[in-house]
Amino acid sequence: VQLQASGGGLVQAGDSLRLSCVVSGRTFSAYDAGWFRQAPGKEREFVAILPWRGDKKSYSNSVRGRFTISRNQAKDTVYLQMNSLKPEDTAVYYCAAKTNAASLDNILNYDYWGRGTQVTVSS
Repeated sequence: VQLQASGGGLVQAGDSLRLSCVVSGRTFSAYDAGWFRQAPGKEREFVAILPWRGDKKSYSNSVRGRFTISRNQAKDTVYLQMNSLKPEDTAVYYCAAKTNAASLDNILNYDYWGRGTQVTVSS
């Protein structure tokens, strides 16, 4: 299974970006998806999660109302639309997938990870 994240870049505060995560080579029929991020010198943290059934999306307090997670099942792609970006959103963003029934917001429960895409927001 491979997860390929893309869409990062250098933007100014207030701008928008859309990250994409293409899932390929999977042999399982369903998976929960999540976006996480890691800023320099900090631990990787939860950003947004999307259960396979599409209900109960969840966001971290720091991005709620600005970021939106979604999925195109036909393309096997998970998106993270990021609006009103702030300098504190600067980080490497990772997409992840899991097939177990454990909680979605725990980074340790994810089986598959992409390599990350850098998002830099200047003030």
